[in-house]
Amino acid sequence: MAAPLRYADIRTGFLPTFWVANGMELFERLAYYGQQIVFMIYLRNKLGFTEAEAGQLSGIFGGLIYLLPILGGTLADKWGFRRAFNIAFSVLALGYFLIGSLGMHAFAGVYGNFSLYWLLLAFLVLTAFGGSFIKPSVLGTVAITSTEKTKSLGYAIYYWLVNVGALLGPTIAYLVRDRFGNEFVYMVSTVSCLAMLVVNLLLYRDVPNPAIDVSESLGKKLANLVVVLGNMKFMIFLLIYSLYWIIFWQEFIIIPYYITDFINKDAPYEIVQSWAGAGAIILFQIPVNWLTKHLPVRTAILVGFSVSSLIWVIIGIAPGIPTIAAGIVAFSIGEMIQAPRYYEYISTIAPPGQQGLFQGYAFLPIAIARFVGDPIGGWLYQTSKAAGRPEVIWYVMIGIGVGAALLMALYNLVVSRMEATVHA
Repeated sequence: MAAPLRYADIRTGFLPTFWVANGMELFERLAYYGQQIVFMIYLRNKLGFTEAEAGQLSGIFGGLIYLLPILGGTLADKWGFRRAFNIAFSVLALGYFLIGSLGMHAFAGVYGNFSLYWLLLAFLVLTAFGGSFIKPSVLGTVAITSTEKTKSLGYAIYYWLVNVGALLGPTIAYLVRDRFGNEFVYMVSTVSCLAMLVVNLLLYRDVPNPAIDVSESLGKKLANLVVVLGNMKFMIFLLIYSLYWIIFWQEFIIIPYYITDFINKDAPYEIVQSWAGAGAIILFQIPVNWLTKHLPVRTAILVGFSVSSLIWVIIGIAPGIPTIAAGIVAFSIGEMIQAPRYYEYISTIAPPGQQGLFQGYAFLPIAIARFVGDPIGGWLYQTSKAAGRPEVIWYVMIGIGVGAALLMALYNLVVSRMEATVHA
Protein backbone atom coordinates (compact mmCIF):
# COMPACT_ATOMS: atom_id res chain seq x y z
CA MET A 1 0.00 0.00 0.00
CA ALA A 2 2.92 2.38 0.61
CA ALA A 3 3.69 3.01 -3.08
CA PRO A 4 0.06 3.65 -4.15
CA LEU A 5 -0.43 5.94 -1.16
CA ARG A 6 2.67 7.91 -2.06
CA TYR A 7 1.47 8.17 -5.69
CA ALA A 8 -1.88 9.43 -4.42
CA ASP A 9 -0.06 12.01 -2.30
CA ILE A 10 1.82 13.25 -5.36
CA ARG A 11 -1.34 13.35 -7.47
CA THR A 12 -3.74 15.00 -5.03
CA GLY A 13 -1.65 16.34 -2.13
CA PHE A 14 -0.59 19.60 -3.77
CA LEU A 15 -2.32 22.55 -5.36
CA PRO A 16 -1.46 23.17 -9.05
CA THR A 17 0.60 26.23 -8.07
CA PHE A 18 3.01 23.90 -6.24
CA TRP A 19 4.06 22.30 -9.52
CA VAL A 20 4.33 25.65 -11.31
CA ALA A 21 6.64 27.05 -8.62
CA ASN A 22 8.85 23.96 -8.52
CA GLY A 23 9.05 23.82 -12.30
CA MET A 24 10.23 27.43 -12.32
CA GLU A 25 12.76 26.62 -9.59
CA LEU A 26 14.20 23.83 -11.76
CA PHE A 27 14.84 26.23 -14.64
CA GLU A 28 16.12 28.98 -12.34
CA ARG A 29 18.66 26.52 -10.91
CA LEU A 30 19.52 25.41 -14.45
CA ALA A 31 20.28 29.06 -15.25
CA TYR A 32 22.25 29.62 -12.03
CA TYR A 33 24.42 26.51 -12.02
CA GLY A 34 24.97 26.70 -15.77
CA GLN A 35 26.61 30.10 -15.49
CA GLN A 36 28.27 29.36 -12.12
CA ILE A 37 30.28 26.43 -13.46
CA VAL A 38 31.84 28.55 -16.24
CA PHE A 39 32.09 31.75 -14.17
CA MET A 40 35.77 31.51 -13.16
CA ILE A 41 36.98 30.38 -16.59
CA TYR A 42 34.89 33.08 -18.28
CA LEU A 43 36.30 35.82 -16.08
CA ARG A 44 39.90 34.71 -16.58
CA ASN A 45 40.02 33.48 -20.17
CA LYS A 46 37.52 35.87 -21.75
CA LEU A 47 37.41 39.00 -19.59
CA GLY A 48 41.06 38.95 -18.51
CA PHE A 49 40.72 38.90 -14.71
CA THR A 50 43.25 37.09 -12.53
CA GLU A 51 42.17 34.02 -10.56
CA ALA A 52 42.24 36.06 -7.35
CA GLU A 53 40.07 38.83 -8.85
CA ALA A 54 37.64 36.24 -10.20
CA GLY A 55 37.43 34.70 -6.73
CA GLN A 56 36.64 38.09 -5.20
CA LEU A 57 33.83 38.74 -7.68
CA SER A 58 32.47 35.22 -7.28
CA GLY A 59 32.45 35.66 -3.51
CA ILE A 60 30.50 38.91 -3.67
CA PHE A 61 28.00 37.48 -6.15
CA GLY A 62 27.54 34.14 -4.38
CA GLY A 63 27.48 35.69 -0.93
CA LEU A 64 24.74 38.14 -1.89
CA ILE A 65 22.73 35.40 -3.63
CA TYR A 66 22.45 33.56 -0.30
CA LEU A 67 22.38 36.56 2.05
CA LEU A 68 19.80 38.81 0.40
CA PRO A 69 16.92 36.27 0.63
CA ILE A 70 16.79 37.04 4.37
CA LEU A 71 15.49 40.50 3.41
CA GLY A 72 14.02 39.50 0.04
CA GLY A 73 11.64 37.14 1.78
CA THR A 74 10.05 40.07 3.61
CA LEU A 75 9.35 41.89 0.33
CA ALA A 76 8.04 38.67 -1.27
CA ASP A 77 5.56 38.29 1.61
CA LYS A 78 4.40 41.90 1.19
CA TRP A 79 4.09 41.85 -2.59
CA GLY A 80 2.82 38.30 -3.04
CA PHE A 81 4.86 35.49 -4.56
CA ARG A 82 3.59 36.03 -8.12
CA ARG A 83 4.79 39.62 -8.19
CA ALA A 84 8.06 38.61 -6.52
CA PHE A 85 8.63 35.99 -9.23
CA ASN A 86 7.92 38.59 -11.93
CA ILE A 87 10.56 40.91 -10.48
CA ALA A 88 13.02 38.07 -9.89
CA PHE A 89 12.93 36.59 -13.38
CA SER A 90 12.93 40.01 -15.07
CA VAL A 91 16.00 41.17 -13.14
CA LEU A 92 17.77 37.81 -13.45
CA ALA A 93 17.26 37.74 -17.21
CA LEU A 94 18.62 41.29 -17.52
CA GLY A 95 21.53 40.57 -15.18
CA TYR A 96 22.64 37.39 -16.93
CA PHE A 97 22.38 39.13 -20.30
CA LEU A 98 24.53 42.03 -19.14
CA ILE A 99 27.19 39.71 -17.66
CA GLY A 100 27.37 37.71 -20.89
CA SER A 101 27.39 40.83 -23.08
CA LEU A 102 30.68 41.91 -21.51
CA GLY A 103 32.39 39.10 -23.42
CA MET A 104 30.75 39.78 -26.78
CA HIS A 105 32.42 41.75 -29.55
CA ALA A 106 29.08 43.34 -30.46
CA PHE A 107 29.10 45.26 -27.17
CA ALA A 108 32.79 46.19 -27.07
CA GLY A 109 32.04 49.77 -28.11
CA VAL A 110 29.32 50.13 -25.49
CA TYR A 111 31.54 49.28 -22.53
CA GLY A 112 34.86 50.60 -23.82
CA ASN A 113 35.06 53.65 -21.56
CA PHE A 114 34.11 51.90 -18.31
CA SER A 115 36.16 49.97 -15.74
CA LEU A 116 35.46 46.32 -16.47
CA TYR A 117 35.80 45.30 -12.80
CA TRP A 118 33.29 47.82 -11.47
CA LEU A 119 30.93 47.31 -14.38
CA LEU A 120 30.87 43.56 -13.83
CA LEU A 121 30.47 44.06 -10.08
CA ALA A 122 27.41 46.24 -10.70
CA PHE A 123 25.91 43.60 -12.99
CA LEU A 124 26.58 40.87 -10.42
CA VAL A 125 24.93 42.84 -7.60
CA LEU A 126 21.90 43.50 -9.82
CA THR A 127 21.62 39.80 -10.66
CA ALA A 128 21.97 38.80 -7.01
CA PHE A 129 19.16 41.19 -6.10
CA GLY A 130 16.88 39.45 -8.61
CA GLY A 131 17.85 36.04 -7.30
CA SER A 132 17.08 37.05 -3.71
CA PHE A 133 13.34 36.59 -4.28
CA ILE A 134 13.46 33.07 -5.71
CA LYS A 135 14.06 30.82 -2.70
CA PRO A 136 11.69 32.62 -0.31
CA SER A 137 8.97 32.55 -2.98
CA VAL A 138 9.45 28.89 -3.92
CA LEU A 139 9.76 27.64 -0.34
CA GLY A 140 6.84 29.82 0.70
CA THR A 141 4.75 28.36 -2.12
CA VAL A 142 5.64 24.81 -1.08
CA ALA A 143 4.52 25.60 2.47
CA ILE A 144 1.08 26.93 1.50
CA THR A 145 0.26 24.60 -1.40
CA SER A 146 0.86 21.31 0.42
CA THR A 147 -1.00 19.69 3.28
CA GLU A 148 0.48 18.74 6.63
CA LYS A 149 0.59 15.17 5.34
CA THR A 150 2.44 16.05 2.13
CA LYS A 151 4.62 18.96 3.31
CA SER A 152 7.68 16.77 3.93
CA LEU A 153 7.25 15.16 0.52
CA GLY A 154 6.86 18.63 -0.99
CA TYR A 155 10.24 19.75 0.30
CA ALA A 156 11.79 16.49 -0.92
CA ILE A 157 10.40 17.14 -4.41
CA TYR A 158 11.77 20.69 -4.25
CA TYR A 159 15.24 19.45 -3.23
CA TRP A 160 15.23 16.79 -5.97
CA LEU A 161 14.26 19.28 -8.68
CA VAL A 162 16.95 21.71 -7.50
CA ASN A 163 19.49 18.98 -8.19
CA VAL A 164 17.96 18.19 -11.57
CA GLY A 165 18.55 21.83 -12.45
CA ALA A 166 22.08 21.62 -11.03
CA LEU A 167 22.75 18.66 -13.33
CA LEU A 168 21.15 20.03 -16.50
CA GLY A 169 22.58 23.56 -16.22
CA PRO A 170 26.29 22.65 -16.36
CA THR A 171 25.61 19.94 -18.96
CA ILE A 172 24.00 22.49 -21.28
CA ALA A 173 26.76 24.97 -20.40
CA TYR A 174 29.39 22.52 -21.67
CA LEU A 175 27.58 22.01 -24.97
CA VAL A 176 27.11 25.75 -25.47
CA ARG A 177 30.58 26.95 -24.45
CA ASP A 178 32.25 24.20 -26.49
CA ARG A 179 30.51 25.41 -29.64
CA PHE A 180 29.90 29.13 -29.09
CA GLY A 181 31.92 30.30 -26.07
CA ASN A 182 31.36 30.87 -22.36
CA GLU A 183 29.64 34.22 -22.89
CA PHE A 184 26.75 32.44 -24.62
CA VAL A 185 26.15 30.30 -21.55
CA TYR A 186 24.81 33.51 -20.03
CA MET A 187 22.42 33.86 -22.94
CA VAL A 188 21.05 30.39 -22.11
CA SER A 189 20.52 31.56 -18.52
CA THR A 190 18.81 34.68 -19.85
CA VAL A 191 16.44 32.70 -22.06
CA SER A 192 15.68 30.26 -19.23
CA CYS A 193 14.68 33.13 -16.91
CA LEU A 194 12.62 34.88 -19.59
CA ALA A 195 10.77 31.62 -20.24
CA MET A 196 9.98 31.31 -16.54
CA LEU A 197 8.75 34.90 -16.50
CA VAL A 198 6.20 33.91 -19.16
CA VAL A 199 5.27 30.75 -17.25
CA ASN A 200 4.77 32.79 -14.09
CA LEU A 201 2.55 35.35 -15.85
CA LEU A 202 0.43 32.64 -17.46
CA LEU A 203 0.24 29.88 -14.86
CA TYR A 204 1.21 30.98 -11.34
CA ARG A 205 -1.64 31.93 -9.03
CA ASP A 206 -1.13 33.40 -5.55
CA VAL A 207 -2.62 31.33 -2.75
CA PRO A 208 -3.89 33.24 0.32
CA ASN A 209 -1.82 32.57 3.41
CA PRO A 210 -3.19 34.07 6.62
CA ALA A 211 -0.07 32.91 8.49
CA ILE A 212 2.06 35.56 6.76
CA ASP A 213 2.48 38.77 8.74
CA VAL A 214 2.78 41.35 5.96
CA SER A 215 3.08 44.10 8.54
CA GLU A 216 6.60 42.98 9.46
CA SER A 217 8.93 45.71 8.25
CA LEU A 218 12.53 45.55 7.11
CA GLY A 219 13.37 47.21 10.42
CA LYS A 220 11.77 44.29 12.24
CA LYS A 221 13.75 41.92 10.02
CA LEU A 222 16.97 43.65 11.05
CA ALA A 223 15.90 43.43 14.70
CA ASN A 224 15.36 39.70 14.20
CA LEU A 225 18.91 39.47 12.86
CA VAL A 226 20.15 40.85 16.18
CA VAL A 227 18.14 38.14 17.97
CA VAL A 228 19.76 35.42 15.87
CA LEU A 229 23.26 36.85 16.16
CA GLY A 230 22.79 37.01 19.93
CA ASN A 231 22.26 33.24 20.17
CA MET A 232 25.87 32.15 20.65
CA LYS A 233 25.17 28.43 20.36
CA PHE A 234 23.40 28.91 17.03
CA MET A 235 26.06 31.24 15.63
CA ILE A 236 28.91 28.87 16.53
CA PHE A 237 27.01 26.08 14.79
CA LEU A 238 26.50 28.23 11.66
CA LEU A 239 30.14 29.33 11.57
CA ILE A 240 31.33 25.71 11.73
CA TYR A 241 28.84 24.87 9.00
CA SER A 242 30.26 27.61 6.79
CA LEU A 243 33.57 25.69 6.70
CA TYR A 244 31.69 22.75 5.24
CA TRP A 245 30.34 24.89 2.40
CA ILE A 246 33.73 26.46 1.73
CA ILE A 247 35.07 23.08 0.65
CA PHE A 248 31.98 22.48 -1.51
CA TRP A 249 32.11 25.72 -3.51
CA GLN A 250 35.72 25.06 -4.49
CA GLU A 251 34.16 22.62 -6.97
CA PHE A 252 33.22 25.78 -8.88
CA ILE A 253 36.37 27.78 -8.06
CA ILE A 254 39.39 25.46 -8.09
CA ILE A 255 38.19 22.41 -10.04
CA PRO A 256 37.49 24.21 -13.37
CA TYR A 257 40.89 25.92 -13.24
CA TYR A 258 42.81 22.79 -12.27
CA ILE A 259 41.22 20.57 -14.91
CA THR A 260 41.75 23.05 -17.74
CA ASP A 261 45.28 24.06 -16.65
CA PHE A 262 46.81 20.77 -15.50
CA ILE A 263 44.78 17.92 -17.00
CA ASN A 264 43.17 18.84 -20.33
CA LYS A 265 42.16 22.31 -21.48
CA ASP A 266 39.28 20.82 -23.49
CA ALA A 267 38.03 18.46 -20.75
CA PRO A 268 34.29 18.66 -19.95
CA TYR A 269 34.76 19.86 -16.38
CA GLU A 270 31.11 20.92 -16.32
CA ILE A 271 29.99 17.34 -16.91
CA VAL A 272 32.40 15.99 -14.29
CA GLN A 273 31.10 18.33 -11.60
CA SER A 274 27.40 18.12 -12.35
CA TRP A 275 27.02 14.40 -12.98
CA ALA A 276 29.23 13.37 -10.07
CA GLY A 277 27.60 15.92 -7.74
CA ALA A 278 23.95 16.56 -8.54
CA GLY A 279 23.71 13.27 -10.44
CA ALA A 280 24.73 11.28 -7.37
CA ILE A 281 22.18 13.10 -5.22
CA ILE A 282 19.39 12.47 -7.74
CA LEU A 283 20.16 8.75 -7.79
CA PHE A 284 21.08 8.03 -4.19
CA GLN A 285 19.31 10.53 -1.92
CA ILE A 286 16.44 8.18 -1.05
CA PRO A 287 18.54 5.07 -0.25
CA VAL A 288 21.06 7.15 1.74
CA ASN A 289 18.22 8.69 3.73
CA TRP A 290 16.83 5.24 4.44
CA LEU A 291 20.21 3.89 5.59
CA THR A 292 20.92 6.83 7.91
CA LYS A 293 17.44 7.75 9.16
CA HIS A 294 18.03 6.20 12.60
CA LEU A 295 21.22 8.17 13.29
CA PRO A 296 20.79 10.86 15.96
CA VAL A 297 20.62 14.24 14.29
CA ARG A 298 23.97 15.60 15.50
CA THR A 299 25.66 12.28 14.73
CA ALA A 300 24.25 12.36 11.20
CA ILE A 301 25.62 15.87 10.69
CA LEU A 302 29.05 14.81 11.94
CA VAL A 303 29.08 11.70 9.73
CA GLY A 304 28.09 13.87 6.77
CA PHE A 305 30.92 16.28 7.52
CA SER A 306 33.43 13.45 7.79
CA VAL A 307 32.40 11.76 4.55
CA SER A 308 32.28 15.04 2.62
CA SER A 309 35.75 16.01 3.80
CA LEU A 310 37.11 13.03 1.84
CA ILE A 311 36.62 14.98 -1.41
CA TRP A 312 40.01 16.66 -1.22
CA VAL A 313 41.78 13.65 0.28
CA ILE A 314 40.70 11.52 -2.69
CA ILE A 315 41.58 14.22 -5.22
CA GLY A 316 44.89 15.04 -3.53
CA ILE A 317 46.13 11.43 -3.66
CA ALA A 318 46.37 11.46 -7.47
CA PRO A 319 44.68 14.47 -9.11
CA GLY A 320 42.89 13.41 -12.30
CA ILE A 321 39.43 13.21 -13.82
CA PRO A 322 38.55 9.87 -12.12
CA THR A 323 39.67 11.01 -8.64
CA ILE A 324 37.99 14.40 -9.04
CA ALA A 325 34.74 12.65 -9.95
CA ALA A 326 35.14 10.19 -7.07
CA GLY A 327 35.87 13.02 -4.63
CA ILE A 328 32.76 14.94 -5.71
CA VAL A 329 30.65 11.79 -5.29
CA ALA A 330 32.07 11.39 -1.78
CA PHE A 331 31.12 14.96 -0.93
CA SER A 332 27.62 14.37 -2.31
CA ILE A 333 27.16 11.28 -0.15
CA GLY A 334 28.11 13.29 2.91
CA GLU A 335 25.71 16.04 1.85
CA MET A 336 22.90 13.50 1.47
CA ILE A 337 23.56 12.24 5.00
CA GLN A 338 23.59 15.61 6.74
CA ALA A 339 21.49 18.02 4.64
CA PRO A 340 18.00 16.80 5.63
CA ARG A 341 19.03 16.66 9.29
CA TYR A 342 20.45 20.18 9.21
CA TYR A 343 17.01 21.78 9.02
CA GLU A 344 15.72 19.35 11.62
CA TYR A 345 18.48 20.41 14.01
CA ILE A 346 17.82 24.12 13.48
CA SER A 347 14.20 23.57 14.51
CA THR A 348 15.38 21.97 17.78
CA ILE A 349 18.11 24.50 18.59
CA ALA A 350 15.78 27.50 18.16
CA PRO A 351 14.10 28.90 21.29
CA PRO A 352 10.37 28.10 21.62
CA GLY A 353 8.31 30.17 19.22
CA GLN A 354 11.34 31.20 17.11
CA GLN A 355 11.66 28.14 14.84
CA GLY A 356 10.52 30.04 11.75
CA LEU A 357 12.86 32.92 12.48
CA PHE A 358 15.88 30.65 12.86
CA GLN A 359 15.00 28.61 9.74
CA GLY A 360 15.11 31.88 7.83
CA TYR A 361 18.84 32.00 8.47
CA ALA A 362 19.50 28.45 7.30
CA PHE A 363 21.33 29.71 4.20
CA LEU A 364 23.59 32.05 6.19
CA PRO A 365 26.51 29.54 6.31
CA ILE A 366 26.49 29.36 2.50
CA ALA A 367 26.56 33.16 2.29
CA ILE A 368 29.52 33.25 4.71
CA ALA A 369 31.25 30.48 2.76
CA ARG A 370 30.86 32.34 -0.53
CA PHE A 371 31.98 35.73 0.84
CA VAL A 372 35.07 34.18 2.46
CA GLY A 373 35.78 30.93 0.60
CA ASP A 374 35.56 32.07 -3.03
CA PRO A 375 38.24 34.77 -2.68
CA ILE A 376 40.42 32.36 -0.69
CA GLY A 377 40.03 29.71 -3.39
CA GLY A 378 40.91 32.09 -6.21
CA TRP A 379 43.91 33.52 -4.35
CA LEU A 380 45.11 30.07 -3.26
CA TYR A 381 44.97 28.72 -6.79
CA GLN A 382 46.74 31.74 -8.27
CA THR A 383 49.58 31.76 -5.74
CA SER A 384 50.06 27.97 -5.74
CA LYS A 385 50.18 27.83 -9.53
CA ALA A 386 52.60 30.78 -9.68
CA ALA A 387 54.88 29.03 -7.18
CA GLY A 388 54.78 25.82 -9.23
CA ARG A 389 53.27 23.94 -6.27
CA PRO A 390 49.62 23.18 -7.09
CA GLU A 391 49.66 20.38 -4.51
CA VAL A 392 49.45 23.08 -1.81
CA ILE A 393 45.81 23.49 -2.87
CA TRP A 394 44.98 19.98 -1.69
CA TYR A 395 46.80 20.42 1.63
CA VAL A 396 44.82 23.55 2.45
CA MET A 397 41.48 22.10 1.36
CA ILE A 398 42.09 18.88 3.30
CA GLY A 399 42.91 20.99 6.35
CA ILE A 400 39.65 22.95 6.06
CA GLY A 401 37.59 19.78 5.55
CA VAL A 402 39.18 17.86 8.42
CA GLY A 403 39.06 20.97 10.60
CA ALA A 404 35.33 21.36 9.94
CA ALA A 405 34.70 17.73 10.95
CA LEU A 406 36.80 18.05 14.11
CA LEU A 407 35.10 21.30 15.13
CA MET A 408 31.69 19.72 14.62
CA ALA A 409 32.78 16.75 16.77
CA LEU A 410 33.92 19.18 19.48
CA TYR A 411 30.65 21.10 19.20
CA ASN A 412 28.67 17.88 19.62
CA LEU A 413 30.71 16.91 22.66
CA VAL A 414 30.26 20.29 24.37
CA VAL A 415 26.52 20.44 23.60
CA SER A 416 26.02 16.87 24.82
CA ARG A 417 27.71 17.72 28.13
CA MET A 418 25.65 20.90 28.46
CA GLU A 419 22.44 18.94 27.89
CA ALA A 420 23.53 16.26 30.36
CA THR A 421 24.14 18.95 32.98
CA VAL A 422 20.69 20.48 32.38
CA HIS A 423 18.95 17.13 32.76
CA ALA A 424 21.04 15.95 35.70
